[in-house]
Amino acid sequence: MFLGMTAELLARIQFAFTVSFHFIFPALSIGTASFLMVLNGLWLTKRDPVYLQLFEYWKTIFAVTFGMGVVSGIVMSYQFGTNWSVFSERAGAVIGPLMGYEVLTAFFLEAGFLGIALFGRKKVGDALHMVAVVMVALGTLISATWITSANSWMHTPAGYTLDANGVFVPQDWWAIVLNPSFPYRLTHVVLGAFLTTAFAVGAVGAWHLLRDGGSRPARIMFSMAMWMALLVTPVQIVVGDLHGLNTLAHQPAKIAAIEGHYETRRGAPLILFGIPDDQAETMRHAVQVPKLGSLILTHSLDGEIKGLKEWPREDRPPTAIPFFAFRVMVGIGLLMLALGLWSGLARLRGTLYRSRALHRAAVAMGPSGLIAVLAGWYTTEVGRQPWTVYGVLRTADSLSPVAAPAVGASLITFVIVYFLVFGTGTWYLLRLMRRPPTPQEDHELDKGPVRAAGITPGPAQQSHEGDRHGA
Repeated sequence: MFLGMTAELLARIQFAFTVSFHFIFPALSIGTASFLMVLNGLWLTKRDPVYLQLFEYWKTIFAVTFGMGVVSGIVMSYQFGTNWSVFSERAGAVIGPLMGYEVLTAFFLEAGFLGIALFGRKKVGDALHMVAVVMVALGTLISATWITSANSWMHTPAGYTLDANGVFVPQDWWAIVLNPSFPYRLTHVVLGAFLTTAFAVGAVGAWHLLRDGGSRPARIMFSMAMWMALLVTPVQIVVGDLHGLNTLAHQPAKIAAIEGHYETRRGAPLILFGIPDDQAETMRHAVQVPKLGSLILTHSLDGEIKGLKEWPREDRPPTAIPFFAFRVMVGIGLLMLALGLWSGLARLRGTLYRSRALHRAAVAMGPSGLIAVLAGWYTTEVGRQPWTVYGVLRTADSLSPVAAPAVGASLITFVIVYFLVFGTGTWYLLRLMRRPPTPQEDHELDKGPVRAAGITPGPAQQSHEGDRHGA
């Protein structure tokens, strides 16, 4: 024991801590890479220098985010050997190749083209530079695909057999990669990354609009982000519902914990809020809507929803974290939808760039995507407990033979180092975002391909064309 905690609990906390730090950076870099691809495409097609200006602005933010994601990911992976060696030994024949494919296909693709995308425009020309930007964006999506496949397999394992020693032996790689929860989880993750970036971009644009309402780069950032909020948030809500139905089919105990149901019911209510009590097996102070839970999950007012009492106590996930984290995620999703609709109404009224209340709300919603993806990750991963590979390999049986004080000491070290290193990196990112995309980028435009194309950006062009391009 260490501070009253077992080695298993400490190892789980350590993995959750390091993954939480790691996950926020890829969530932002996946969307930012695609955003850079769009900006670069707009620059090449329109030859409007403001898009090149924005590309140069956001590529620096992307580079810092990408670098912190790589570093935090490398550190995280070592825990498979230090804290979870039994899991690595038994599931390594499945997880190892999937992680290896991510390196061979995605990481090498990103690493091979990243330098050209960030620094090579003047060396290779616009066409080849655009190819590099597309490859980097594609690499981030391929990376998300392999990592999500590996994670999904742990939730809905398929395509394997167990040998006499309990080792997972791959039998059907198509079934492993395309496991039952993979399509829903991948779509949910990628859309979440796009929305994370959209609300970050929208917050930056809104921040600068509050200081200079006529800033054309800020208008374009804000407009593009609000289009994404308006169009993609409803899609994400539908995908989330489909993902929930898939979870109900394959991990019903997780759904019972998320919904806070201890008793099996027909016509189950939707519990909006309550305080779960696993010891007493009841939801205290429940605020609920009759029959709505069954309607959402089974599409029938009298559909049956299994409660946690259907499973032995040792096979149930802890209820509190999935229950509250899910409500945080859904609540933020509804706020995203509200902001998207508000921006759509403001756009129709012609007040998108003048509504200071909208801009302040967008700034406040800047980190909402990061909070939502973390809440979603806590929901799905804690809801998988007490299993590492759902229904087959328990978390307690996956642990390395390591003492609690050793895990506790490494956890404390991780906390200190991560907050120092990644806290500094996050502070630097915020400084970059606070700086308006002007002087340095304008100087580069004067020297670079804008002049070569015979285009001279000027104040008159920016002021008179702001509304047309910003919309």
